[in-house]
Amino acid sequence: MDKRRVATQVALFGVLGGLTFAAKVAMMAMPNIEPVSLLVMVYAVTLGKKCLFPLYIYVILELLLFGIGIWSIGYLYVWAILAWTTWLLRDMRSPLGWALVAGAFGLLFGALFTPVCLITGGPAFALSWWLSGIPFDLIHGGANFVLILVLFVPLRRLMTRLLAERL
Repeated sequence: MDKRRVATQVALFGVLGGLTFAAKVAMMAMPNIEPVSLLVMVYAVTLGKKCLFPLYIYVILELLLFGIGIWSIGYLYVWAILAWTTWLLRDMRSPLGWALVAGAFGLLFGALFTPVCLITGGPAFALSWWLSGIPFDLIHGGANFVLILVLFVPLRRLMTRLLAERL
């Protein structure tokens, strides 16, 4: 791979990570209604394994702005789980199928953090963490479902076209 192509990819990954972070910050007034799941999924199907670069740029920006807490550990693997799941399903063409995947991820978001809570605070802490977050997970799942249903297919098509023209 030549240096110019590497530089182009590094710039692209930085822009996509920054875009993901900016989109999340722009929607922060609405709890658990976020475009991160949508963008991670689009990146996973269009960039393949390289989607981890913009994903972790996003995570680093998140940690720099909001600080490091118990949730930080979860961010290191939760978004990768979504990317990996999406990549495995990359040949799916059904908008409803993608919406169901994203909705399920939103519903399971809090549960995916419980291993960290179990290790750091024990079973009671993990259970209370998960149960107290269920209302937010319901919002997250519903919002993901709607966002993906409406935007995933057009954004995937756009990203595929842009990548074919640029890389």
